[in-house]
Amino acid sequence: MLTVLFWIFVAVVAIQFLYYIVVFGKFSFVKAKKNNLKKIPISVIVCAKNEAENVTKFIPLLIQQNYPDFEIILIDDASSDATLDIFEAYEKEHANVKLVKVVNNEAFWGNKKFALTLGIKAATKEYLLFTDADCYPTSPNWIAEMSSHFTMQKTIVLGYGAYEKIPKSFINKIIRFETVLTAVQYFSWARIGKPYMGIGRNMAYKKEEFFNVNGFIDHMKIRSGDDDLFINQAATRKNTTVCYTSDSFTYSEPKTTYKEWFTQKRRHVSTATFYKSFDKMQLGLFFLTQLLTFILPIILLAFQFQWIAVVSLVAFRYLFSWISLGFGAGKLNEKDVMFWYPIIEIVLIFTQLNMFVTNLFSKPAHWK
Repeated sequence: MLTVLFWIFVAVVAIQFLYYIVVFGKFSFVKAKKNNLKKIPISVIVCAKNEAENVTKFIPLLIQQNYPDFEIILIDDASSDATLDIFEAYEKEHANVKLVKVVNNEAFWGNKKFALTLGIKAATKEYLLFTDADCYPTSPNWIAEMSSHFTMQKTIVLGYGAYEKIPKSFINKIIRFETVLTAVQYFSWARIGKPYMGIGRNMAYKKEEFFNVNGFIDHMKIRSGDDDLFINQAATRKNTTVCYTSDSFTYSEPKTTYKEWFTQKRRHVSTATFYKSFDKMQLGLFFLTQLLTFILPIILLAFQFQWIAVVSLVAFRYLFSWISLGFGAGKLNEKDVMFWYPIIEIVLIFTQLNMFVTNLFSKPAHWK
């Protein structure tokens, strides 16, 4: 039995090597592509529900973007605070700001996808750039950087949405490490030609891509997934590209407690169950081999079975995974999280396992 477990462990390390070096290497070990800036007309779309404080801080940063031809579509999704009043003031002050007011609809109560659909239809430009109400661009060249990756063939652009750094906060390091790992995964698979997700904090696509798949109609009843489920359905090898130059990043305020973050991530995990079969398989295999990377060595070492070989394989696995993620984190300006990599990875793996089990017995909350 121990011999069987040992060879399973060898296979697990080999699979992990394929993920970290072969797959993730498509992102980690490749330089960011700097494209020539374009002047494509862009509609920036922001959907907000009870975000008065955030929109007051962040919408001015969108208005100040250094780009020749863009409009901002502000969607108020039946807010009960001052969000609508703030949006109306922006619309009066700026000619390129357009307000979309959404009232509660019994058939689509509290459904962000319904609100986004109205905003997309109201956009007058053919190219759409999305971010969230609690996000802000890292540079006045955000629109320019993201739009520069559009071509005649590439009509979907996946960007990176980071979280702010909180000094001396370990939960912040966990959150940012998980964000880096997720980005390395979806950037890498997109570069391979198998895009499976994007993030609503920073992504762009041509309006025709939305209507080609009838918008969110196939997953309208699923409250989450206006970003990743749409990309999972619409993105292909031919129409999708990635943008990860530093000026293209957006930032959000992260959760500050483990409980808040756990609740947030439960929604993301539950949405992944609706991905295409291949995408669920490759994500499931990656997580399973990560989990077995910790469980199998503990069992083998407890019986001192081939302990030199087991320790060597564990060290080898840490070496290539640390190198791969380290290069990826460097591209995303997140190098500091890698100093805590071994500890954070263990916490993250067993947190994800807890999320999966928890979601089996209760449904996570969604849009406000």
